[in-house]
Amino acid sequence: MSCLPAHGRVSCDLCYSVAPVSFDETRREANGWRITANPMAWGNQHAEVIVLGFSKGPTQAGAIASAPHDDIAYKGSRNNVGKVLEHVGLLALASGEAHRTAVDRLVADRQGRFHFSSLIRCTVERQEAATSEWKGTGGGMLGKFIKQPFGQDVTTRCVTRFLGALPSATKLVVLFGLGTNLSYVSASMEVFCKARPGGWRKINSVSYTDERIVVVHVEHFASQGSLIPDWLGATSRPRKQLGIEAKQAVQAALQRS
Repeated sequence: MSCLPAHGRVSCDLCYSVAPVSFDETRREANGWRITANPMAWGNQHAEVIVLGFSKGPTQAGAIASAPHDDIAYKGSRNNVGKVLEHVGLLALASGEAHRTAVDRLVADRQGRFHFSSLIRCTVERQEAATSEWKGTGGGMLGKFIKQPFGQDVTTRCVTRFLGALPSATKLVVLFGLGTNLSYVSASMEVFCKARPGGWRKINSVSYTDERIVVVHVEHFASQGSLIPDWLGATSRPRKQLGIEAKQAVQAALQRS
């Protein structure tokens, strides 16, 4: 039975001890981290391809109260999302179509090929020691959250619930984010091994499989500086090899029967 939720806001109280849970208001804190109960989903509930960020960043979380649902996913970064999906062979632009417009179309399509959301469906933030402000973005955030006990617990619960059992049509999970020295890749693989017990193995440095689905890590759509151009192969820097490996793993996943 599929764990993928339908397009829209998602009802989930799995990581909260209070009842009832109020959407985008209930929070849980531990050791300088917090999550906010605002899980959401876009696209097809029986998708062939699942595309996931890590968590809603401040732009996406800040839009919940005022923006239409279909505008929230990857808000402000859809051009880069489109470039990454095109690079690995998951997006073919229509004549004259921009990357952002193409992603707009895919996110809103409830009967299409894709399901969009985030690995942690609630918003994740950490408290800055110097200012005590809560930030939903920052260097190393993905790997740091997933490695400490609170983050491990939340991540394992979330992945188990929403990715533990998938539609028979699902072949591929694409995760935005690589981490420093691919730390997010290794940490995520450990979570999948817990959430979906089975014969997991690495395919290459950015992908792994349990022989039922393939998980592929791609460059994060909000990466700064030259990281995205490097990964796309627009330069001759070594990071382009990670983009090549991601494309190879995606192609292999989609060829599975």
